[in-house]
Amino acid sequence: MYRAPAHVKILVLLAFVLTVVATPREWFGAFGGYLVAILGVALLVARIPFGWLAKRMVIEVPFLVFAALMPFVVRGPEIEVLGVGLSEPGLLAAWGLAAKGTIGVLASLTLAATTEPVAVLAGLQRLRMPDLIVQIMGFMVRYLSVVTGDLQRMLTAMRSRGADPRSPRHWPALARTLGALFVRSYERGERVHLAMLSRGYDGRLP
Repeated sequence: MYRAPAHVKILVLLAFVLTVVATPREWFGAFGGYLVAILGVALLVARIPFGWLAKRMVIEVPFLVFAALMPFVVRGPEIEVLGVGLSEPGLLAAWGLAAKGTIGVLASLTLAATTEPVAVLAGLQRLRMPDLIVQIMGFMVRYLSVVTGDLQRMLTAMRSRGADPRSPRHWPALARTLGALFVRSYERGERVHLAMLSRGYDGRLP
């Protein structure tokens, strides 16, 4: 898992995800097999700690919330569960969204845990992804920690002035902080681009 070429792992991930997405929602056993397979690869082959995966699965929560609402908003025949009428098509759609999303996120996290970001970018280049997209992704990876550090310093400054970013009462101040962070990041991007042009950048990075 760790020594395999990045472009091979990307192709395998893409094929696996497409297979999961193309599987009919009614094939419940197939999704059980997919889940066992990806967990086996992640936990037993790659030896990724379960806690590492669980913490990063939080990114899926908005999709799960949306899936939980579908039995209440989708029209169709209903069944009663604990005295509440739920749409059968909505339940099936919610199951499909949750199952496919969870398996896809687990597969992506497995790739992320076993492949360095630089190797992923090199793999995308080998797969002939357009250079500009690869460069944008590269700068995103490079400057994500810088922007995150700026945000943490801004939040610390807010707290030192008596504002709680988690309190709805102080959300206007948080919104202004995020706006300032966006402007600062945009200006940094312009300075980096000018520095690249002054060093002979012609659309391709060496």
